[in-house]
Amino acid sequence: MRVTLLAGGTGAAKLAVGLQAELAPGELSVVSNTADDVDFWGLRVCPDTDAVLFRLAGVFNDAAGFGVADETFNVRAQMSRLGEPDWFWLGDRDLAFHLLRTRLLRAGARLTETALELGRRLELATAVLPMSDDDVRTRFDTDRGRLGFQEYFVREGLRPALRAIELAGIEAARPAPEALAAVESADLVVIGPSNPLISIAPITAVLGPAIAPERTVAVSPIVGGRALKGPTVEMMRSLLGEATPLRVAQEYRSLARRYVLDNLDVSQTPAIEALGYRVLVTDTVMDGTEGARRLASVILESWG
Repeated sequence: MRVTLLAGGTGAAKLAVGLQAELAPGELSVVSNTADDVDFWGLRVCPDTDAVLFRLAGVFNDAAGFGVADETFNVRAQMSRLGEPDWFWLGDRDLAFHLLRTRLLRAGARLTETALELGRRLELATAVLPMSDDDVRTRFDTDRGRLGFQEYFVREGLRPALRAIELAGIEAARPAPEALAAVESADLVVIGPSNPLISIAPITAVLGPAIAPERTVAVSPIVGGRALKGPTVEMMRSLLGEATPLRVAQEYRSLARRYVLDNLDVSQTPAIEALGYRVLVTDTVMDGTEGARRLASVILESWG
């Protein structure tokens, strides 16, 4: 069975761990969002792609919520002493991945090739595939001006009021061939429980035409009115007027025909079914690897 997961770096990255554990080696591909990529200290940093890689390899820094476990920040401290920007926290272990990726890019490799090479060196059986080899960047229109993704999230700490989101470069961006093939050949495409506006929307903007709704299931990123991590609820309220599993289902209506809803939101089942979905109600909260495996198993047993 071939499964392709569309993923940001939070909830969907956790689900990737569960799916990898439940599927045979090589049966899972993960298409990652690249619109939050950034160049910092002259290095290409791919936060969502790396979060998936690190989680699948078992080296993700859960304590920090980013980067590699058991991290130190000696290089950052020295760069700060030298007067370089230090608002974006790059750890010493994390830095090795950005150095290697940047070297490969400068030698002519595509972004997808760098991700596959990093996955090979981490001995992963799962292919982690950037959505595009072309540059796409999320830009936030705020009351303090236009900000890049990491500027808004990290440097400004989400404090400026959000007015609009733009995907710069999306018109010219082409799907990466490997990501396109993974979506087209999948027996099941899973839209992971990531932020629909900034993690999933960039992926579907370039790969949407290749997604077959009858083979696609979306997992709600909202549980009981809350997102388990990140500003999904606040962003949806600002830009879409409400933040509910039903509103997410409306966003995915052209992409999926199946929907996974948490037990806490069972009351929304009829409204979501009225949109044309088959709804699965289960516990979607992933506490550790076992929680991720349980959710993955339920999805695969229901629609695999």
